[in-house]
Amino acid sequence: MDKEQQTNFIRIAGTVKGETRADHVLYGETFYLSHIEVLRLSGVKDTLPLLIPERLLETMPEEGDAVEITGQIRSYNKRGESGSRLMVTVFARSFVTVSPEYLVPCNEVSLCGFLCKDANYRTTPFQREIADMLLAVNRSYHKSDYLPCIAWGRNARFAQGIGVGTQLQITGRLQSRNYQKSMPDGSVQERTTYEVSCSSIEPVP
Repeated sequence: MDKEQQTNFIRIAGTVKGETRADHVLYGETFYLSHIEVLRLSGVKDTLPLLIPERLLETMPEEGDAVEITGQIRSYNKRGESGSRLMVTVFARSFVTVSPEYLVPCNEVSLCGFLCKDANYRTTPFQREIADMLLAVNRSYHKSDYLPCIAWGRNARFAQGIGVGTQLQITGRLQSRNYQKSMPDGSVQERTTYEVSCSSIEPVP
């Protein structure tokens, strides 16, 4: 595992959802965008955006294919008419198609980065404790990925006391969540956000 993978690593296994299409070309290589549906232990399904370099594709994945991926979580800002949005994708560094009967759902994330701003701690109407965090994870060429993370219960209480700039080691899973956003014209848009649900948070000594 190289240095980048030590600070930003994801392993997922699931089913391709929707079509796979060419997204952009960089340095002469085409990158393809698809989605992967991953089953949680609870039975809930997360549908996650998946970016695949052309060099990894022996055949184009089709809807319903079972796949196993290792890679990184990447982010970028997408500008639109309503402003800039933080987009999060799974960047594949290995890609394998497997027989559906041998598919074992997997969603494992390990990150090492720096807390960008104070955690947003709150409680739900059912008194469940939540803390939202934004983690900056460095990668090559002086770039960073800014990754939303969410903590629950004891982890949420711990997160609210962490100082900005603290280096953290986080493990968990990448999840999708639907929400409604109120627009300036009074309309409401259905949107999906992607965040790392933290199972552990540890300051790096």
